Amino acid sequence: MCPAILEKICLQYGLGNPVCEPFALKGGFLHKMYALFTPTGKYAVKLLNPHIMQRKTAMENYRTAERLEMLLEENKVPIIPALVFANGKMQQLEGQFFYLYPWYDGKALSIGDIREFHCRKIGRLLAQIHGLDRRSKAYIRSPLSIDWDFYIERLAVANPQLGRLLQKNRSLLYELAQNGNLAVSQMPPVLSVCHNDMDAKNVLWEGKDCRIIDLECLDYNSPFLELMELALCWSGCYDCRIDYELFRCFLHAYAEAGGTLPADWETVYWCNNSRLEWLEYNCKRSLGIECAAGEVSLGISEAIHTMAQIVYYRNAFHSVIKNCPQA
Repeated sequence: MCPAILEKICLQYGLGNPVCEPFALKGGFLHKMYALFTPTGKYAVKLLNPHIMQRKTAMENYRTAERLEMLLEENKVPIIPALVFANGKMQQLEGQFFYLYPWYDGKALSIGDIREFHCRKIGRLLAQIHGLDRRSKAYIRSPLSIDWDFYIERLAVANPQLGRLLQKNRSLLYELAQNGNLAVSQMPPVLSVCHNDMDAKNVLWEGKDCRIIDLECLDYNSPFLELMELALCWSGCYDCRIDYELFRCFLHAYAEAGGTLPADWETVYWCNNSRLEWLEYNCKRSLGIECAAGEVSLGISEAIHTMAQIVYYRNAFHSVIKNCPQA
């Protein structure tokens, strides 16, 4: 059932009464998206996760993302920017934070639908984004220090299947964290504007035309890390089956569009361990920690899927490095 907040948004922001029942949109794992069709137009509404909004850094992060969103818009990067009301993008009504977007008749690609054309286009767009504000500044990230034994112990009771899965891969999880922490200190001192979540689900296509969505994670980050992660995502790593022709296509398109390739791919590979943080977040959701009651089942499924990705990623090391072009 559609939240009552959508009706109140229509009233408060003068959108008119919905001409059809608002419906949920697929894709997001953190926030809730709805289609909202009214006499004034078609919109997408993103209701921000209240547990995310309670984090101390949430508002500062969103302000940074909104500023960089405007930079992308000014430079004609094909995005769907949030609409502005009362001089602001983020809105709040009865304690619910949200963004309102114009509707775009495009669809996200499934992994099986991705072709070389898509990889070339996204590779070029990524190079464009990374070139907007490139800075010679150290890449700094807090060391990963996740107590996997805590989750193994708790999940042994709450969800034995997931608990056993973590236990089976306990050594790998600690190994990857250690490798990643070491690699961070060796990363080149370069930062640029990064989307930080521009995988296939966050690009909508209408024929050969596309629009980038989910811009709340925009921030300064290592362009090399994002390049590695997105080349892997767009070539099938999410489904644990990398197509290395697509992988190379993505990287070559990025370089041809002016993007800088890293000199040391191995350091970037080991530093690229955000899946560990995503796994921990979903272990928390699996235990009902820092989430709504309805997110527990999503947390379990995402944790199982992410664990499979982590194992696949580790085993793919030699093949990935072999297919990375020289700078």
